[in-house]
Order: sequence, then C-alpha cells, then structure tokens
Amino acid sequence: MRNVVVLGGGTAGTMVANKLHKRLDRSRWSISVVDRDDVHRYQPGYLLLPFGVYETADLRRSRHSLIPDGVHLVLSEIDRVVPEENRVLLSDGRALAYDYLIVATGVQTRPDQTPGLLGQHWRQTIFDFYTYDGAVALAEKLRTWDGGRLVVNIVDMPIKCPVAPLEFAFLADAYFADRGRRDRVDITYVTPLSGAFTKPIASERLSGMLDQRNIRLETDFMLEKVDEQTLVSYDERVVPFDLLVTVPLNMGADFVARSGLGNEMNYVPVDRHTFLAKDHDNIFAIGDANDIPTSKAGSVAHFSVETFVPNFLRYVDGLPMREEFDGHANCFIESGHGKGLLIDFDYDTEPLPGKYPLPGIGPFSLLEETRANHLGKLAFRWAYWNALMPGRPLPVTNRMSMRGKHPVRPRAETDTAGQRFGSAESRR
Repeated sequence: MRNVVVLGGGTAGTMVANKLHKRLDRSRWSISVVDRDDVHRYQPGYLLLPFGVYETADLRRSRHSLIPDGVHLVLSEIDRVVPEENRVLLSDGRALAYDYLIVATGVQTRPDQTPGLLGQHWRQTIFDFYTYDGAVALAEKLRTWDGGRLVVNIVDMPIKCPVAPLEFAFLADAYFADRGRRDRVDITYVTPLSGAFTKPIASERLSGMLDQRNIRLETDFMLEKVDEQTLVSYDERVVPFDLLVTVPLNMGADFVARSGLGNEMNYVPVDRHTFLAKDHDNIFAIGDANDIPTSKAGSVAHFSVETFVPNFLRYVDGLPMREEFDGHANCFIESGHGKGLLIDFDYDTEPLPGKYPLPGIGPFSLLEETRANHLGKLAFRWAYWNALMPGRPLPVTNRMSMRGKHPVRPRAETDTAGQRFGSAESRR
C-alpha cells in the first residue's frame, strides 16, 4: 500500500483529495488529509460578512461532509515534517508515514509581525477581515461606527486574494452611502504597491474607480509600525486613522519553517509549472502554500489542482509530467451597489477587457462593472460547495485563453509604474 498524505483540508487540499480518490486504485493507495479541526470555512465570504451579505452559518461546513468515504481525515495540529524519514509528526504524538506528501496548508495572517498592530487597539479601532473572528468583529463595528477616517491597508505582498482589500474599500463606500453616512467617512487606501493592483492595465482601471468614489490612494507605503492611531512607513510618511481595516502580513504555516521546507515567508519553493518541491522529489505544495508568482486565490487553487492531478498520476508511475500550469487566475471584484468586475490573467498576460468564458457572449464582462459580474460573485459560493470541493468539473478551462479578450496598452504614464510592479511580483 502506498500512502499519500495531504496536509491541509481547505480549498486546495479538499479538491485534490477528492480528485485523487476518484483516480487512484484504492486497493494500492491510501489517502489521508490532516487538519486541525472539523470546520471548513468559505473564506471568500469573509469579505461580505461585515456588510451583511452573508450570515455566519453560510460560511461553514464539516470537513467530514466534504471528504469522501475512503479518505482518512486526521484531526490534529501538525508539529513538523521529517523529509529524511518520509514522516509527518503530529502535535498529539502520532506519526504518519508517506510515500508522497502534498502540502496544502495555505497562509495565515500574522499581525504579530508588525509593531503596534496587536495590543489595546486590536478589534477596537484596528480590525481585519481575513479571519472569521475578525470579519465577525468588524461587522459589529461597522453597524455602530458613525464616521471618521477609515483606512484600508495592506502591510506587504503577497496576500491571499489580492483584490479583496480593494473590494472592501469599494463596498465600504457603497455601505456608508446607502446609510446616509458617506459624507462623514473619509476613506484612504494604503498599499505597498506602486498602484492599485499588480498589473498596469487593471491598476489603471481600479485606480480610476477609487478616484471616482473619492477614495484616496496612498502608494509605495511600506508599513514599519502602527503608533497609536497612525500608520508609519519606513520612509517616515504617516497616515492617521479612526478606524483601520488592515491586511496583516501573510505567511505560510509555522510547521513549514520547523520542517526546513520553506523560504523566509514559510512558503514551499516549487517548480511553478508542476508544484514539485525544488528540494524533494516526493513533496508537492499546492494552493497558497507554495511560492509560485501568481495570486494566492481560490481560482488559482482550482486551476492548479486541475493541472496537478494528471501530472501526479503520471509521476507516480514513473512517467514525465506533461501538463504545465500557466499561472491562470480569475477574480470577481465587488465594486458596490450590486455591480462587480472580473479579471482573468496568467503568468505572462495581464487582465484585459473582453467577455468570459464565452467569447463575445460572456455572460461575464472583463474589466467592466456589470450586474452579471456581481451575481457571478454570489453564485460562486454555490459552485464552491457543490462543484469545486467535491472535485466536479466546471465549464471553464484551467489554462488561460485569449479568446474573447481585446489587447490594449496602459497609458504611457503607467508604463514606468508597470516596471515597478514587476519588482513587487518578484517577491511572490
């Protein structure tokens, strides 16, 4: 019996377990999934929870309900991996042997890494929405907050779902406008990037949307510390706030560092096309847990798993891996008042205007605010629970396609910014 151990029962880990369970000979293979608890949360919903779109019950299911019979769900914290022994040591003292290890433990927010974020102001005037508890606390705060200086800040890149902070700014603008309080709220978007997004054409479009909504954009802001109710950058700029919504530093799981598997951010270095670890021939890292230079987003997890599974099946039979992941990502971007955008891109091609997934038909419009895009964002929750997690196919290709897209160039003044964006991307 050969053993596959999947570390992490979130988006990527659940998908790959379901797909491998259907494809591997169960008389010859054993599949185990390890996670700390039996609660699987729909993390894209955290963004919408503070604005009352979802209730907490909409965002959780039992991991057991998503893992098929025949796959072993092991509930425990992970102490470390011992690659030399092909073993995973669990915090409760158990050990799991593996022939192949798939790391899918995602990322975690680390507010402790930024001086001043944690402390007396945490969850009082400083909030996050990248955690379930943070989103719930922020929802309560927004209901009672009368106004002032609202600052949305990204500490550093990469982050999980890089468009989510922009979405929060757009949704906050609409939220306070609908309640007659927008004139009492000053919104500033503070980012370490040289523009609103990492790709010039999309950045130009999104920056214009911020300007239209009277949301100030503060770029190239590398946060050093939070001093009382003020953000302080390394170049000594300051941004005061009354309410801070922050995206703390995102890092991989701590056991990755203890195991000697990761880089300085606890991401596992892998081949960006096959997800095979660079230092180990029987360890893969998928989803947000690896260091591939693309967005840490659910769509990337989906498209990468579609590439990974046929490669893995060939690899374990001693055959070369033929599929190459191209960095394909697409993201719905909520823009408020029942509209949204959609972007679609890969390692080499930035978001472009057009229609998706059917050329000329859509129903979704790329880089354009539409009602259909907003409805697509909401419909994704159903697709997540009922198609993605069970490993069922979706009517979209995992590879990026130029069909239906219209090449354009950004304005001349963004070309220089685009060069700077490349340096930000290289940190991923």
